[in-house]
Amino acid sequence: MPSSVPRLAPRVALATVLLGLAACQGTPQRAAIDVLTPCQGADAPTDALCGRLDVFENRAARAGRRISLKIVVLPALSPDPAPDPLVFLAGGPGQGAAKLARELRELFGRIQADRDIVLVDQRGTGESNPLDCRSDEDSLAALSEPDDVGLQRLKQCLAGYDADPRYYTTTIAMDDLDEVRAHLGYARINIYGGSYGTRAGLVYLRQHGERVRTLVLDGVAPPDMRLPLNFPRDAQRAFDHLLADCAADPACAAKFPHLDDRVRTLFDRLERDPPAVRLVHPRTGMAETVRVDATLVANLVFGALYSPLMSSMVPELLVRAEQGDFQGMLALAMANDGTSSNMSLGMQLSVICAEDAPRIGPGDVERAGFGTVFARRLLTAQLKACDFWPRGEVPADYYAPVVSAVPALLLSGDVDPVTPPSWGEMVSAHLTNATHLTAPFTGHGVMTTGCGERIVRQFITAGSAAGLDTGCLAALRRPPFFLSPAGAEPTRGADASRP
Repeated sequence: MPSSVPRLAPRVALATVLLGLAACQGTPQRAAIDVLTPCQGADAPTDALCGRLDVFENRAARAGRRISLKIVVLPALSPDPAPDPLVFLAGGPGQGAAKLARELRELFGRIQADRDIVLVDQRGTGESNPLDCRSDEDSLAALSEPDDVGLQRLKQCLAGYDADPRYYTTTIAMDDLDEVRAHLGYARINIYGGSYGTRAGLVYLRQHGERVRTLVLDGVAPPDMRLPLNFPRDAQRAFDHLLADCAADPACAAKFPHLDDRVRTLFDRLERDPPAVRLVHPRTGMAETVRVDATLVANLVFGALYSPLMSSMVPELLVRAEQGDFQGMLALAMANDGTSSNMSLGMQLSVICAEDAPRIGPGDVERAGFGTVFARRLLTAQLKACDFWPRGEVPADYYAPVVSAVPALLLSGDVDPVTPPSWGEMVSAHLTNATHLTAPFTGHGVMTTGCGERIVRQFITAGSAAGLDTGCLAALRRPPFFLSPAGAEPTRGADASRP
């Protein structure tokens, strides 16, 4: 989602002067508080400002259906805040940024001390004409739902949308964002994009670069990434790191010897003869029979690799699965349950089917996943859905590298299963004022670490990476592996040499 900086460009400085002259000669600059009202209900913190902006669904035609974009602004706490806010671009694709207001206030709290935090549900997500498509069934059976059942549900959702999915692509959404910027009265903005939000940030930079003061890309997923083609390869890389770190840890190596070979044997067995097992739903307490195949286990492990803390349980849970005990695997399935409630699958398909799938040819999926335990098992239904999903247009230069001198900070987690450091290296090569940092033992999202938060805050405050203190990166460590359900210590009385 798939893991270099100084000097201010002269043209940006000139643009700032011209904007200042225009403000002096024209009407007073509008502030966000002039067009927004205090948020009501549980959708955002009570001290936040909420509002909407209607835009044309078909921006090029400027006619027809209009859609309403949800906006939340977390006002700066300082009585004299910086004029340029931080705009958060959510991941997915399909996640609504405004719906994350409460969580983001905690994550960006120190940045909010000096500047506004702007959150916009991108068209098709959250409360901006969402293209949702969820199963209402709260059942474990959904974990092993056949592709044809999910595809049929997508067709039903598609038929029921009051929307044309062709107009929910990244380039159109970033023009929406610039209209929101102008509506709120900000001359320039700082952008933080995470995962797919890094793609959105790069597209905004290409289309409206004169409005960007700084750019932070956390878990870099550029427009030419071809989602989800490289997921098996990148997930295998993170998984190999996990297995190597376990082998290098005396306690983990003793408890789980030869884990690499055993995992491949487990996947082969589940592929040939998937068992039907009785499992208890952690939330409802209901026992259900679930068919556990290699695809299900691969996706559960893949999800856990996003977080080093979650992945610290993987060796223990895989060995239990080897013995026929899959109950612990449900902890991985339920860990991301809350994320799925803020994920608009239809918008995700509008992005992937227009921007990524057309560049994935016959045999590419097989070649990309060759030799990995994740091959053919990660998000393949998305590509099948693109056979019938309406496909929007993509600009001719969409896949060309984004070139800019705007100060940029790129962050990669060294054990990120979807956006490893190689993607950040590729993008930073074309950003002439960029710094790319790799955080050791860190998964998807460097900002979620205390170290990452401090580095991002320093960078945005200074507007430059010059003098950036990155010393805390060297202190990052992988969380201790779970050696039993109790945690990092083996169960009392157990023989640590036996699985």
